[in-house]
Amino acid sequence: MLIKVLIVAALVAILASLAFGMVFLIKDKGTTQRTAKALTVRIALSVTLFGLLMLGIITGHIKPHGIYPAGHPASQPASAPAE
Repeated sequence: MLIKVLIVAALVAILASLAFGMVFLIKDKGTTQRTAKALTVRIALSVTLFGLLMLGIITGHIKPHGIYPAGHPASQPASAPAE
């Protein structure tokens, strides 16, 4: 459960950093480095999120699956057409 909380926290932090970057871009009009720093933080958080996802999959806390759950008609293999 902890890994899932960390993933959600990383997503929220990424969105916050993106919002700060937008505000700094509009407010500073390119006169400071705050926009670049905010976007650099966002990239670092995105890499951290990717690492957390991989850690969750490796440890078994997150189980990847396809688009359709098991038993759904679209997940069944197509049968050969009758001749």
